[in-house]
Amino acid sequence: MSTSDERPRFAEFGPPRRVEGGLRARSTRGAIGRSWWSRRFLEVLESFALGTRLTRGRAYARRGQVLRLDVAPGLVTASVQGSRPDPYPVRIGLAAYPDEVWERIEADLAGQAFFSARLLAGDLPAELEELFAEAAAPLFPADVDELEQHCGCPDFAVPCKHLAATFYLLAEAFDADPFQLLHWRGRSRAELLDRLRTLRGAATTDGAPADRMVTTGEPVGPAVGRAGAGEAASPVAGARRVLGGLPSAPLADAVDRFWLAPVPLPDRPPTLVTGPELLLRQLAPPGAAIGGPGLVERLRRAYREFGRPRPVTDPDGPAG
Repeated sequence: MSTSDERPRFAEFGPPRRVEGGLRARSTRGAIGRSWWSRRFLEVLESFALGTRLTRGRAYARRGQVLRLDVAPGLVTASVQGSRPDPYPVRIGLAAYPDEVWERIEADLAGQAFFSARLLAGDLPAELEELFAEAAAPLFPADVDELEQHCGCPDFAVPCKHLAATFYLLAEAFDADPFQLLHWRGRSRAELLDRLRTLRGAATTDGAPADRMVTTGEPVGPAVGRAGAGEAASPVAGARRVLGGLPSAPLADAVDRFWLAPVPLPDRPPTLVTGPELLLRQLAPPGAAIGGPGLVERLRRAYREFGRPRPVTDPDGPAG
């Protein structure tokens, strides 16, 4: 056990050393995080009662004290310059999901054109969080113990300002590339998109339902109304094919074939299942006087609990 003389004396350490070329937060004042997923990430951290500790690293993040930040499946590593000559190594672990879990998630993503469209466009739809939750694989950590936080500095606080600065820079990294968040959970951008294209291509050859359509302009599913190999899939092309095949008969006899879509249409209009916390996504974070961003996460969990279906019981009891 260390004696009091062996413990680091923080009074000996001055302000952090100046850094040239460090990773500097784009936000110069106020909250950090522009996208829903980066703000959500910070809200979750603040809901773990890390709010006041996180703010210690905000100045570090804005001064460019983080020298390096790397995201890999299950692990974020960084190098943060403090007051000592050598920068401190930082490690933040979060469990990466195994292949069988990702395969289940990818099948759900590929089965809905909405998700494929947004992901192929480099965006994360807000409904993605609910899809992960339904797969029993939360996108964000549900408890602070799920995060393994380590820093080489002598500060005993967790997170220290070096870890906190890394969290802020990580949130901005998620802003710049949302696939970094998925990469942390075990799937890189290239792996995920290749897998989605493969699944949707397989759906084409297997005669998938018409509501499975890729969103890159190429039709999939049944070959009804599909353009030829060298013909663009456009309404004009579709009309040309259909009208060219109509017999010389009254229009009333061919009304069911007068117009066919150039690509298969869904059997029913697409619908989005929106969670009960939709309103929270539209509002700005509350002020510190009423709980700050951490309040949003607590309300979100409460709304989800209130929105869970409850078993219906007969008020008159079972029939005698």
